Amino acid sequence: MKQSLILPALTLVATAALAGTPVPDKNAKAVIPPQPEKKIVTFDFQERLRFEYRENNFDFNDGVNSLTDDSWLLQRARLGIKVQPTDTLTFYVQGQSSLELDSDRPNDPGVMGAEGDDAIDLRQAYIAIGPKEFNVTIGRQLLSYGDERLIGGFDWNNFGRTFDAVKVHYAPTKDWFLDAFVSSVVVIDKDEFNQSDLFDGNDTGRNQVFYGAYFSTTALCPLGSTTDFYALGLHEEYTVGDTDFATLGTRVKADITKTGGWDYETEMAVQFGDVKGKDLSAFAGHWGAGYVWTKAPWKPRIFAEYNFATGDSNAKDGDVGTFQNLFPTNHKFYGYMDVFSWQNIHNPAISFSVNPVKTVKLQLDYHAFWLADTADAWYRANGVTAVRPINAKADNFVGTELDFTATWKATKQLSFLVGYSHFFAGDYLKQTGSKASDDADFAYLQATFDF
Repeated sequence: MKQSLILPALTLVATAALAGTPVPDKNAKAVIPPQPEKKIVTFDFQERLRFEYRENNFDFNDGVNSLTDDSWLLQRARLGIKVQPTDTLTFYVQGQSSLELDSDRPNDPGVMGAEGDDAIDLRQAYIAIGPKEFNVTIGRQLLSYGDERLIGGFDWNNFGRTFDAVKVHYAPTKDWFLDAFVSSVVVIDKDEFNQSDLFDGNDTGRNQVFYGAYFSTTALCPLGSTTDFYALGLHEEYTVGDTDFATLGTRVKADITKTGGWDYETEMAVQFGDVKGKDLSAFAGHWGAGYVWTKAPWKPRIFAEYNFATGDSNAKDGDVGTFQNLFPTNHKFYGYMDVFSWQNIHNPAISFSVNPVKTVKLQLDYHAFWLADTADAWYRANGVTAVRPINAKADNFVGTELDFTATWKATKQLSFLVGYSHFFAGDYLKQTGSKASDDADFAYLQATFDF
Protein backbone atom coordinates (compact mmCIF):
# COMPACT_ATOMS: atom_id res chain seq x y z
CA MET A 1 0.00 0.00 0.00
CA LYS A 2 2.73 2.44 1.02
CA GLN A 3 4.81 1.63 -2.07
CA SER A 4 1.84 2.20 -4.37
CA LEU A 5 1.46 5.77 -3.02
CA ILE A 6 5.12 6.79 -3.57
CA LEU A 7 4.97 7.36 -7.34
CA PRO A 8 1.75 9.48 -7.30
CA ALA A 9 3.15 11.53 -4.42
CA LEU A 10 6.43 12.28 -6.24
CA THR A 11 4.50 13.20 -9.38
CA LEU A 12 2.35 15.64 -7.39
CA VAL A 13 5.38 17.30 -5.79
CA ALA A 14 7.19 17.68 -9.13
CA THR A 15 4.11 19.15 -10.79
CA ALA A 16 3.70 21.69 -8.01
CA ALA A 17 7.35 22.70 -8.25
CA LEU A 18 7.27 23.14 -12.02
CA ALA A 19 4.09 25.14 -11.82
CA GLY A 20 6.05 27.96 -10.22
CA THR A 21 8.80 27.93 -12.83
CA PRO A 22 8.44 30.73 -15.40
CA VAL A 23 8.47 29.80 -19.08
CA PRO A 24 11.61 31.14 -20.84
CA ASP A 25 10.96 34.12 -23.10
CA LYS A 26 12.47 33.41 -26.51
CA ASN A 27 12.60 37.13 -27.28
CA ALA A 28 14.37 38.08 -24.08
CA LYS A 29 17.97 39.36 -24.47
CA ALA A 30 20.76 37.58 -22.64
CA VAL A 31 22.03 39.38 -19.58
CA ILE A 32 25.69 40.29 -20.14
CA PRO A 33 27.70 40.77 -16.95
CA PRO A 34 29.45 44.13 -16.68
CA GLN A 35 32.90 44.09 -18.28
CA PRO A 36 35.92 45.64 -16.60
CA GLU A 37 36.68 49.05 -18.00
CA LYS A 38 39.58 48.98 -20.46
CA LYS A 39 42.57 50.94 -19.23
CA ILE A 40 43.69 53.73 -21.51
CA VAL A 41 47.12 54.06 -19.89
CA THR A 42 49.23 51.03 -18.90
CA PHE A 43 52.80 50.60 -17.70
CA ASP A 44 55.35 47.81 -18.09
CA PHE A 45 58.65 47.35 -16.28
CA GLN A 46 61.53 44.89 -16.52
CA GLU A 47 64.67 44.56 -14.43
CA ARG A 48 67.34 42.06 -15.50
CA LEU A 49 70.61 41.17 -13.80
CA ARG A 50 73.19 38.79 -15.27
CA PHE A 51 76.51 37.76 -13.77
CA GLU A 52 79.01 36.51 -16.36
CA TYR A 53 82.39 34.81 -16.12
CA ARG A 54 84.48 34.41 -19.28
CA GLU A 55 87.90 32.80 -19.72
CA ASN A 56 89.71 32.69 -23.09
CA ASN A 57 86.53 33.58 -24.97
CA PHE A 58 88.36 36.13 -27.08
CA ASP A 59 92.01 34.98 -27.33
CA PHE A 60 91.88 31.22 -26.55
CA ASN A 61 95.20 31.67 -24.76
CA ASP A 62 95.88 30.60 -21.17
CA GLY A 63 99.25 32.37 -21.32
CA VAL A 64 97.67 35.82 -21.52
CA ASN A 65 95.44 37.22 -18.78
CA SER A 66 93.62 39.80 -20.88
CA LEU A 67 91.00 42.29 -19.73
CA THR A 68 88.34 40.08 -21.31
CA ASP A 69 89.27 37.15 -19.02
CA ASP A 70 87.12 38.48 -16.25
CA SER A 71 83.73 38.50 -14.56
CA TRP A 72 81.17 41.31 -14.47
CA LEU A 73 77.56 42.14 -13.69
CA LEU A 74 75.19 43.32 -16.41
CA GLN A 75 72.20 45.38 -15.28
CA ARG A 76 69.29 46.43 -17.46
CA ALA A 77 66.07 48.25 -16.59
CA ARG A 78 63.21 49.07 -18.96
CA LEU A 79 60.12 51.18 -18.30
CA GLY A 80 57.34 51.49 -20.85
CA ILE A 81 54.15 53.55 -21.05
CA LYS A 82 51.32 52.69 -23.45
CA VAL A 83 48.43 55.03 -24.16
CA GLN A 84 45.55 53.47 -26.12
CA PRO A 85 42.58 55.84 -26.29
CA THR A 86 40.84 53.63 -28.90
CA ASP A 87 41.24 50.17 -30.39
CA THR A 88 42.75 51.74 -33.50
CA LEU A 89 45.25 54.14 -31.94
CA THR A 90 48.24 53.33 -29.72
CA PHE A 91 51.12 55.43 -28.42
CA TYR A 92 54.08 53.67 -26.81
CA VAL A 93 57.29 54.97 -25.22
CA GLN A 94 59.97 52.84 -23.53
CA GLY A 95 63.13 54.01 -21.80
CA GLN A 96 66.12 51.83 -20.97
CA SER A 97 69.13 51.92 -18.65
CA SER A 98 72.00 49.46 -19.30
CA LEU A 99 75.18 49.16 -17.25
CA GLU A 100 78.20 46.85 -17.09
CA LEU A 101 79.51 46.76 -13.53
CA ASP A 102 82.82 45.65 -11.97
CA SER A 103 84.58 44.93 -15.27
CA ASP A 104 88.26 45.54 -16.04
CA ARG A 105 87.62 46.17 -19.74
CA PRO A 106 86.42 49.60 -20.93
CA ASN A 107 82.70 50.15 -20.46
CA ASP A 108 82.29 51.45 -24.01
CA PRO A 109 79.75 49.41 -26.03
CA GLY A 110 81.51 47.03 -28.40
CA VAL A 111 85.07 47.81 -27.26
CA MET A 112 86.89 44.55 -26.43
CA GLY A 113 83.56 42.76 -26.62
CA ALA A 114 82.09 44.89 -23.84
CA GLU A 115 78.37 45.30 -23.37
CA GLY A 116 79.28 48.69 -21.93
CA ASP A 117 77.15 51.47 -20.47
CA ASP A 118 74.21 53.43 -21.79
CA ALA A 119 72.91 54.98 -18.58
CA ILE A 120 69.57 56.14 -19.94
CA ASP A 121 68.14 56.36 -23.43
CA LEU A 122 65.05 55.95 -25.57
CA ARG A 123 64.52 52.33 -26.62
CA GLN A 124 61.09 52.61 -28.27
CA ALA A 125 58.76 55.44 -29.24
CA TYR A 126 56.05 54.81 -31.81
CA ILE A 127 52.47 55.41 -32.84
CA ALA A 128 50.33 52.57 -34.24
CA ILE A 129 47.29 53.49 -36.30
CA GLY A 130 44.56 51.12 -37.43
CA PRO A 131 42.84 47.90 -36.32
CA LYS A 132 44.77 44.69 -35.71
CA GLU A 133 43.87 43.45 -39.20
CA PHE A 134 45.49 46.41 -40.98
CA ASN A 135 47.70 48.95 -39.27
CA VAL A 136 50.74 51.18 -39.63
CA THR A 137 53.43 51.60 -36.95
CA ILE A 138 55.67 54.67 -37.19
CA GLY A 139 58.70 55.39 -35.00
CA ARG A 140 61.34 53.56 -32.98
CA GLN A 141 60.27 49.94 -32.65
CA LEU A 142 61.22 46.27 -32.58
CA LEU A 143 61.48 44.25 -35.78
CA SER A 144 61.40 40.49 -35.26
CA TYR A 145 60.60 37.80 -37.82
CA GLY A 146 60.73 34.02 -37.92
CA ASP A 147 63.29 32.53 -35.55
CA GLU A 148 65.30 35.78 -35.70
CA ARG A 149 68.14 34.29 -37.76
CA LEU A 150 68.16 37.43 -39.92
CA ILE A 151 65.95 39.99 -38.14
CA GLY A 152 65.61 40.01 -34.36
CA GLY A 153 65.52 42.01 -31.17
CA PHE A 154 68.86 40.56 -29.93
CA ASP A 155 67.45 40.58 -26.41
CA TRP A 156 70.31 38.53 -24.92
CA ASN A 157 72.45 41.63 -25.38
CA ASN A 158 72.22 44.18 -22.59
CA PHE A 159 70.94 46.84 -25.01
CA GLY A 160 68.91 44.77 -27.44
CA ARG A 161 68.14 46.15 -30.89
CA THR A 162 65.49 48.52 -32.24
CA PHE A 163 64.92 50.36 -35.51
CA ASP A 164 63.62 53.74 -36.58
CA ALA A 165 61.00 52.41 -38.96
CA VAL A 166 57.69 52.58 -40.74
CA LYS A 167 55.92 49.22 -40.80
CA VAL A 168 52.64 48.24 -42.47
CA HIS A 169 50.95 45.10 -41.11
CA TYR A 170 48.11 43.30 -42.95
CA ALA A 171 46.44 40.22 -41.41
CA PRO A 172 42.90 39.75 -42.73
CA THR A 173 42.64 36.26 -41.19
CA LYS A 174 44.39 34.29 -38.47
CA ASP A 175 46.01 32.09 -41.14
CA TRP A 176 48.40 34.61 -42.67
CA PHE A 177 49.96 38.05 -42.46
CA LEU A 178 52.06 40.33 -44.63
CA ASP A 179 54.43 43.00 -43.30
CA ALA A 180 56.29 45.66 -45.28
CA PHE A 181 58.80 47.99 -43.65
CA VAL A 182 61.47 50.62 -44.23
CA SER A 183 63.95 51.13 -41.39
CA SER A 184 67.39 52.07 -40.09
CA VAL A 185 68.96 50.33 -37.09
CA VAL A 186 69.51 52.35 -33.90
CA VAL A 187 73.19 52.66 -32.94
CA ILE A 188 74.12 52.63 -29.24
CA ASP A 189 76.12 55.69 -28.15
CA LYS A 190 77.34 55.79 -24.57
CA ASP A 191 77.53 59.58 -24.30
CA GLU A 192 74.94 60.80 -26.80
CA PHE A 193 71.30 60.18 -27.64
CA ASN A 194 71.01 56.92 -29.58
CA GLN A 195 70.19 57.53 -33.23
CA SER A 196 69.93 55.50 -36.40
CA ASP A 197 72.31 55.99 -39.32
CA LEU A 198 69.66 57.54 -41.49
CA PHE A 199 68.57 60.23 -39.02
CA ASP A 200 71.82 61.08 -37.19
CA GLY A 201 72.38 64.24 -39.25
CA ASN A 202 75.83 63.06 -40.31
CA ASP A 203 76.32 63.38 -44.07
CA THR A 204 79.47 61.25 -43.88
CA GLY A 205 77.69 58.30 -42.25
CA ARG A 206 76.42 55.08 -43.81
CA ASN A 207 72.90 56.48 -44.34
CA GLN A 208 71.70 52.94 -43.83
CA VAL A 209 68.29 51.88 -45.09
CA PHE A 210 67.00 48.37 -44.34
CA TYR A 211 63.71 47.45 -45.99
CA GLY A 212 61.66 44.43 -46.92
CA ALA A 213 58.47 42.41 -47.05
CA TYR A 214 57.68 39.35 -44.91
CA PHE A 215 54.81 36.93 -45.58
CA SER A 216 53.83 34.18 -43.11
CA THR A 217 51.04 31.59 -43.31
CA THR A 218 49.85 28.43 -41.56
CA ALA A 219 47.52 27.46 -44.44
CA LEU A 220 50.07 26.35 -47.01
CA CYS A 221 51.73 23.29 -45.42
CA PRO A 222 49.89 20.38 -43.74
CA LEU A 223 49.33 20.09 -39.98
CA GLY A 224 49.47 23.83 -39.43
CA SER A 225 53.18 24.24 -40.11
CA THR A 226 54.29 27.85 -40.47
CA THR A 227 55.63 28.80 -43.90
CA ASP A 228 57.38 32.13 -44.46
CA PHE A 229 58.64 33.93 -47.55
CA TYR A 230 60.65 37.14 -47.40
CA ALA A 231 62.45 39.68 -49.56
CA LEU A 232 64.87 42.04 -47.82
CA GLY A 233 67.13 44.85 -49.00
CA LEU A 234 70.04 46.72 -47.41
CA HIS A 235 71.57 50.01 -48.56
CA GLU A 236 74.69 51.55 -47.01
CA GLU A 237 77.09 54.20 -48.29
CA TYR A 238 80.89 53.92 -48.04
CA THR A 239 83.81 55.76 -49.63
CA VAL A 240 85.08 52.51 -51.20
CA GLY A 241 81.69 51.81 -52.77
CA ASP A 242 78.06 51.43 -51.77
CA THR A 243 76.34 48.38 -50.36
CA ASP A 244 73.11 47.42 -52.10
CA PHE A 245 72.00 43.81 -51.94
CA ALA A 246 68.87 41.69 -51.69
CA THR A 247 68.09 38.66 -49.52
CA LEU A 248 65.40 36.24 -50.67
CA GLY A 249 64.44 33.43 -48.33
CA THR A 250 61.91 30.95 -47.02
CA ARG A 251 61.27 29.20 -43.73
CA VAL A 252 59.14 26.23 -42.62
CA LYS A 253 58.53 25.33 -38.97
CA ALA A 254 56.40 22.55 -37.47
CA ASP A 255 53.73 22.94 -34.82
CA ILE A 256 54.45 19.97 -32.52
CA THR A 257 50.96 20.13 -31.02
CA LYS A 258 49.62 19.06 -34.44
CA THR A 259 52.37 16.69 -35.61
CA GLY A 260 52.23 14.18 -32.77
CA GLY A 261 55.50 15.44 -31.31
CA TRP A 262 57.51 15.43 -34.53
CA ASP A 263 59.60 18.58 -34.79
CA TYR A 264 61.13 19.96 -37.97
CA GLU A 265 62.29 23.29 -39.34
CA THR A 266 64.27 24.72 -42.22
CA GLU A 267 65.30 28.15 -43.43
CA MET A 268 67.23 29.02 -46.59
CA ALA A 269 68.27 32.34 -48.09
CA VAL A 270 70.20 33.61 -51.10
CA GLN A 271 71.84 37.01 -51.50
CA PHE A 272 72.92 39.02 -54.52
CA GLY A 273 73.98 42.60 -55.20
CA ASP A 274 76.94 44.67 -54.02
CA VAL A 275 78.88 44.93 -50.74
CA LYS A 276 81.12 47.99 -50.58
CA GLY A 277 81.29 48.05 -54.35
CA LYS A 278 82.04 44.33 -54.80
CA ASP A 279 79.67 41.79 -56.35
CA LEU A 280 77.88 39.64 -53.76
CA SER A 281 76.63 36.10 -54.29
CA ALA A 282 75.96 34.08 -51.12
CA PHE A 283 73.77 31.38 -49.57
CA ALA A 284 72.85 30.18 -46.09
CA GLY A 285 70.72 27.31 -44.84
CA HIS A 286 69.41 25.73 -41.64
CA TRP A 287 67.87 22.26 -41.48
CA GLY A 288 66.67 20.52 -38.31
CA ALA A 289 64.47 17.67 -37.11
CA GLY A 290 63.61 16.06 -33.81
CA TYR A 291 60.94 14.58 -31.59
CA VAL A 292 59.18 15.58 -28.37
CA TRP A 293 57.64 12.93 -26.13
CA THR A 294 54.71 15.18 -25.22
CA LYS A 295 52.90 12.61 -23.05
CA ALA A 296 55.94 11.16 -21.29
CA PRO A 297 57.18 12.28 -17.87
CA TRP A 298 59.55 15.26 -18.15
CA LYS A 299 58.60 15.65 -21.86
CA PRO A 300 62.07 14.85 -23.26
CA ARG A 301 63.03 16.43 -26.59
CA ILE A 302 65.87 15.53 -28.94
CA PHE A 303 66.76 17.68 -31.92
CA ALA A 304 69.50 17.50 -34.56
CA GLU A 305 70.38 20.31 -36.94
CA TYR A 306 72.86 21.52 -39.51
CA ASN A 307 73.70 25.16 -40.23
CA PHE A 308 75.65 26.34 -43.25
CA ALA A 309 76.65 29.71 -44.71
CA THR A 310 79.04 30.50 -47.52
CA GLY A 311 82.37 32.24 -47.10
CA ASP A 312 84.59 34.14 -49.50
CA SER A 313 87.21 32.15 -51.40
CA ASN A 314 89.31 35.10 -52.61
CA ALA A 315 89.41 38.55 -51.05
CA LYS A 316 91.17 40.06 -54.09
CA ASP A 317 88.94 38.95 -56.97
CA GLY A 318 86.36 41.73 -56.65
CA ASP A 319 83.60 39.34 -55.58
CA VAL A 320 82.13 38.62 -52.14
CA GLY A 321 80.95 35.14 -51.19
CA THR A 322 80.41 35.77 -47.48
CA PHE A 323 76.78 35.52 -46.42
CA GLN A 324 75.63 38.76 -44.76
CA ASN A 325 73.91 37.93 -41.47
CA LEU A 326 71.93 41.23 -41.33
CA PHE A 327 70.36 41.89 -37.88
CA PRO A 328 69.95 38.54 -36.10
CA THR A 329 69.73 37.18 -32.57
CA ASN A 330 72.67 34.81 -33.06
CA HIS A 331 73.02 33.86 -29.39
CA LYS A 332 70.18 31.35 -29.75
CA PHE A 333 71.65 29.34 -32.60
CA TYR A 334 75.41 28.77 -32.92
CA GLY A 335 76.55 28.09 -29.37
CA TYR A 336 75.91 30.23 -26.32
CA MET A 337 79.51 31.47 -26.15
CA ASP A 338 78.71 33.75 -29.12
CA VAL A 339 81.85 32.95 -31.09
CA PHE A 340 80.01 32.19 -34.36
CA SER A 341 77.49 33.80 -36.69
CA TRP A 342 75.60 32.56 -39.77
CA GLN A 343 78.63 33.28 -41.96
CA ASN A 344 81.38 31.06 -43.41
CA ILE A 345 80.30 28.07 -41.33
CA HIS A 346 79.54 24.35 -41.26
CA ASN A 347 77.76 23.63 -37.96
CA PRO A 348 76.14 20.28 -37.11
CA ALA A 349 74.57 20.25 -33.65
CA ILE A 350 72.41 18.10 -31.38
CA SER A 351 70.24 19.14 -28.45
CA PHE A 352 68.50 17.27 -25.62
CA SER A 353 66.12 18.80 -23.09
CA VAL A 354 63.71 17.76 -20.33
CA ASN A 355 61.13 19.48 -18.12
CA PRO A 356 61.26 17.86 -14.65
CA VAL A 357 58.39 20.13 -13.63
CA LYS A 358 56.27 22.57 -15.60
CA THR A 359 58.37 25.56 -14.55
CA VAL A 360 61.85 24.06 -15.01
CA LYS A 361 63.74 23.20 -18.21
CA LEU A 362 67.16 21.53 -18.45
CA GLN A 363 68.98 21.51 -21.78
CA LEU A 364 72.28 20.19 -23.16
CA ASP A 365 73.58 21.28 -26.59
CA TYR A 366 76.61 20.05 -28.52
CA HIS A 367 78.03 21.93 -31.52
CA ALA A 368 80.86 21.20 -33.94
CA PHE A 369 82.32 23.95 -36.11
CA TRP A 370 84.19 24.08 -39.40
CA LEU A 371 84.84 27.10 -41.59
CA ALA A 372 83.25 26.86 -45.01
CA ASP A 373 86.35 28.51 -46.51
CA THR A 374 89.64 29.21 -44.67
CA ALA A 375 90.38 32.03 -47.12
CA ASP A 376 87.64 33.92 -45.27
CA ALA A 377 87.45 34.95 -41.60
CA TRP A 378 85.95 33.23 -38.59
CA TYR A 379 83.22 35.71 -37.61
CA ARG A 380 81.89 36.25 -34.11
CA ALA A 381 78.19 36.46 -33.31
CA ASN A 382 78.17 40.17 -34.17
CA GLY A 383 78.94 39.20 -37.78
CA VAL A 384 81.80 41.71 -38.00
CA THR A 385 84.67 40.83 -35.67
CA ALA A 386 87.18 38.24 -36.89
CA VAL A 387 88.33 35.87 -34.13
CA ARG A 388 91.68 35.05 -35.78
CA PRO A 389 93.82 36.39 -38.62
CA ILE A 390 92.95 34.69 -41.91
CA ASN A 391 95.14 31.72 -42.85
CA ALA A 392 93.94 30.08 -46.07
CA LYS A 393 96.27 27.11 -45.51
CA ALA A 394 94.97 26.28 -42.02
CA ASP A 395 92.78 23.28 -41.25
CA ASN A 396 89.11 24.32 -41.29
CA PHE A 397 88.11 22.47 -38.08
CA VAL A 398 87.65 25.18 -35.45
CA GLY A 399 86.41 23.13 -32.49
CA THR A 400 83.38 21.96 -30.54
CA GLU A 401 81.19 23.56 -27.90
CA LEU A 402 79.15 22.05 -25.07
CA ASP A 403 76.36 24.16 -23.54
CA PHE A 404 74.31 23.41 -20.43
CA THR A 405 71.39 25.64 -19.45
CA ALA A 406 68.69 25.51 -16.79
CA THR A 407 65.68 27.82 -16.68
CA TRP A 408 63.19 28.26 -13.85
CA LYS A 409 59.98 30.27 -14.05
CA ALA A 410 59.68 30.89 -10.30
CA THR A 411 56.58 33.10 -10.50
CA LYS A 412 54.61 34.91 -13.17
CA GLN A 413 56.97 37.85 -12.78
CA LEU A 414 60.29 36.24 -11.79
CA SER A 415 62.49 33.87 -13.82
CA PHE A 416 66.05 32.54 -13.54
CA LEU A 417 68.60 31.24 -16.04
CA VAL A 418 71.89 29.52 -15.26
CA GLY A 419 74.34 28.26 -17.84
CA TYR A 420 77.82 26.87 -18.43
CA SER A 421 79.62 26.47 -21.76
CA HIS A 422 82.99 24.95 -22.68
CA PHE A 423 84.74 25.35 -26.03
CA PHE A 424 87.16 22.61 -27.08
CA ALA A 425 89.77 24.17 -29.37
CA GLY A 426 90.39 22.56 -32.78
CA ASP A 427 93.24 22.51 -35.29
CA TYR A 428 92.32 25.87 -36.84
CA LEU A 429 93.17 27.63 -33.58
CA LYS A 430 96.56 25.91 -33.42
CA GLN A 431 97.45 27.09 -36.92
CA THR A 432 96.39 30.74 -36.65
CA GLY A 433 97.19 33.76 -34.54
CA SER A 434 99.73 33.27 -31.77
CA LYS A 435 99.56 29.47 -32.13
CA ALA A 436 97.76 29.30 -28.77
CA SER A 437 94.85 26.90 -28.89
CA ASP A 438 93.53 26.69 -25.36
CA ASP A 439 89.95 25.83 -24.44
CA ALA A 440 87.51 28.50 -23.27
CA ASP A 441 84.84 28.70 -20.56
CA PHE A 442 81.71 30.76 -20.03
CA ALA A 443 79.40 30.70 -16.99
CA TYR A 444 76.46 32.93 -16.12
CA LEU A 445 73.50 33.42 -13.80
CA GLN A 446 70.57 35.62 -14.78
CA ALA A 447 67.47 36.86 -12.97
CA THR A 448 64.63 38.67 -14.75
CA PHE A 449 61.70 40.47 -13.12
CA ASP A 450 58.76 41.51 -15.32
CA PHE A 451 55.88 43.64 -14.16
